[in-house]
Amino acid sequence: MISSKSAITPLRQRMIEDMQARNLGRDSQRNHIGSCKRFAAWLGRWPSSATADEVKAFQLHLIESGASICNRNRIMTGVKFLFRVTLRRHDLAAEIYHLREPQKIPIVMSTDEIKRLLAMATSVKVRTMLSLSYGCGLRAGEVVRLKVGDIDSDQEIIGIVQSKGRKDRHVMLPEDVLGLLRQWWQERRCRHDTDTPLPERCLFPGRGGRQHLTTRQYARLFQETIAAAGIKKPVTLHSLRHSFATHLLEASVDIRKIQALLGHDKLETTARYAYVATGMIAEIESPLDSLGDNHRKRKSKKRSP
Repeated sequence: MISSKSAITPLRQRMIEDMQARNLGRDSQRNHIGSCKRFAAWLGRWPSSATADEVKAFQLHLIESGASICNRNRIMTGVKFLFRVTLRRHDLAAEIYHLREPQKIPIVMSTDEIKRLLAMATSVKVRTMLSLSYGCGLRAGEVVRLKVGDIDSDQEIIGIVQSKGRKDRHVMLPEDVLGLLRQWWQERRCRHDTDTPLPERCLFPGRGGRQHLTTRQYARLFQETIAAAGIKKPVTLHSLRHSFATHLLEASVDIRKIQALLGHDKLETTARYAYVATGMIAEIESPLDSLGDNHRKRKSKKRSP
């Protein structure tokens, strides 16, 4: 729940109803409410009494307080929803602007680092989850929310249900991952969900067995494994998804197939992995190589087995 009924103010209740009417996801609703609470705390009174100058000042405050551009934009998206939809204060909503985020190259792990990571997994459960992230390109939230019914071993696919953007998609089910899933299911001990239909049971239950593992718990397991593997790169769980896409691109898999596996709306989003596909980049022949002996040496090197 976003908040208990007894703690909901009339303004918050109106905003929740507006968000529900527009079918916003639970995470989006929670983020919007938190953003508006932060604005109200800074303002010191009800947001409905804010002025245009105060809206401008709050945006400057966020940057000066060290908020990243991503967080600043996220907070102001929630505040803008409050002004534009719930309060109908289009004059204040017009004062909110979004900052362009710098485009950074995704951090990608090498195949050797992936092998070391999986080898250092402390349990079948952790190895299975990491293999799903890298081997299938799943987001952390998609891994922890997997249910038994999402695994189709006959068709060798995994169904991802209502993920980011409220979209369903299918990804491949590698043989190694299927073997790990079966091994983990034999080890999985949970007496709390025996009354739940088998297809609805979580593959990776959290405490109590009825809820799935949280992404925060999964991230902690990942960082522990990264440390054990001696990997010094500033990687996150999402780096496994980046690595999945980059390694497929280096293996000459069609970029539109990669786009479908990742669930990207725009091909441009998938195409950014070409910037970090070091195998592809290394194969490009520099104009310098075409001069004199360098060109002959490089061509003979490529022909060698």
